[in-house]
Amino acid sequence: MKKLLMNTDKLLLIVTIIMFIAGLIMVFSASNVTAYMSYAASPYNYFIKQGLVLIVGLFVFLFMINFSTKSYGFFSWILLIIFTASLVILLIYGTAKNKAISWFDFGFFSLQPSEFIKVITIVFLATYYDRNQKKLNSWTKSLFPIGICIMIAGLIFLQPDLGTTIIYGLIVLIIFLAVPIAGEIKYKTFFAGVGFVVVAAIAMFGAGKGVLLERQMERFDFKNPCEKILSNGSQVCNCYIAINNGGLTGVGLGNSTQKYLYLPEAYTDFIFAIIVEELGVITGIILILAYIFVIFRILLIGRRCPNNRGAVICYGVAFYIFLHVAVNLLGIMGLMPMTGVPLPFMSYGGSFTLCLIAALSLVQRVNIENNLMKEN
Repeated sequence: MKKLLMNTDKLLLIVTIIMFIAGLIMVFSASNVTAYMSYAASPYNYFIKQGLVLIVGLFVFLFMINFSTKSYGFFSWILLIIFTASLVILLIYGTAKNKAISWFDFGFFSLQPSEFIKVITIVFLATYYDRNQKKLNSWTKSLFPIGICIMIAGLIFLQPDLGTTIIYGLIVLIIFLAVPIAGEIKYKTFFAGVGFVVVAAIAMFGAGKGVLLERQMERFDFKNPCEKILSNGSQVCNCYIAINNGGLTGVGLGNSTQKYLYLPEAYTDFIFAIIVEELGVITGIILILAYIFVIFRILLIGRRCPNNRGAVICYGVAFYIFLHVAVNLLGIMGLMPMTGVPLPFMSYGGSFTLCLIAALSLVQRVNIENNLMKEN
C-alpha cells in the first residue's frame, strides 16, 4: 500500500483532499438552517451524513487503487448490466425527489443509479475501445457500445432527468471523439448524431408538454430571472442576491442570509452562491482556479499514459468534472437553464460524492500504473 500511495499524483491528491474538506465545511454552513428546521432541532444532519460519505470514500479510494485498470474493465461490464437494470427497476419502484424518479430510498441513505452509471460508462468505453483498437474500422465494432449508451441515456431521460441525460450523452460523445476510430465512421456518425439531436430538439419543443414536462420547459426561460422572481426565476435571482451580498471578501463564514430558505436546498445545487456570499468573489475565483488545476492534472496523467485505456479513463473523468462545474456555474449565473447538477467537491450528495471519489481513484490508479511502468 505504501508503494502505491507513493506512486499517486500527490499534488492532485492533496488538492482534492483540501477541496473535499472545504466542501464539508461549506455543506455544514449552507445546510444548518434547513437541518435545524427539519430534523428535531439538529443543525448537523447533512454535515454528519456528508462526513460519513467522505469516510466511506476514503476506504473506496484505498480499495480501488489496489486493482489494475484492466481488471476494472472486466467489472465494468457486470456493473453496467446491474445499473442499467436498476434504471429499469427505478422507473417502476423508484422514489420521486424533486419531481424526478431518480432515487432508491433505503431509509438512512438514498442511491442514484444514474450518477454511478456515468463513471461505469467511462471505464466500459475505455476498456472496450482499447481491447478492440485494431478492429475500429468496422461500423459494428465501433458503434456497438454507443448503441448501449443511447439506450441508457433513454432510460435516464424517462425518469425524467434532462440534465443528467445531457451530461451523460456529452461524456459518451467526447470519449467517442477521443478514441482512434476510423475517420469515416467517426465523422459520419458524429454529423448524423448532431442531425438527430437537432431534429429531436425541434420535435420536443414543438410537442411541448407532450414530451417535456412543464417544469422542464420553464427552465429554458432563464433570461432576466429577477423579473420572474415570483415564479421560475426566484432561484437564480436569489443566487444573484447572494453573490452581490458577498462582494469581494464575503459576509463571513456562516453569515449567509440566502440560506434562510430563500434558496431551496442551498447546500446542493446552489452552494457556490452561498460560498461567494460568505467568503467573497475572491474565494469563488480561487475555487474555479482549483477546478482548472484538477482538470489539468488529470489531462496530464492521461497524456502520459502509454495505452488508450488509461488515457480515455483520464479524459473521460476530466470531462465528467468539467461538465458538472460548467453546467452548475452557468446555471447559477443565469447563462443557461438550471438542471439540478451538483458542484463537484462542494455540493452535498452521497451518490455523487462517492462517484467523484471513485472517478478520482481511477485516475490515481492510472498514474500508479504509469509510474510502475517507468520503473520497469
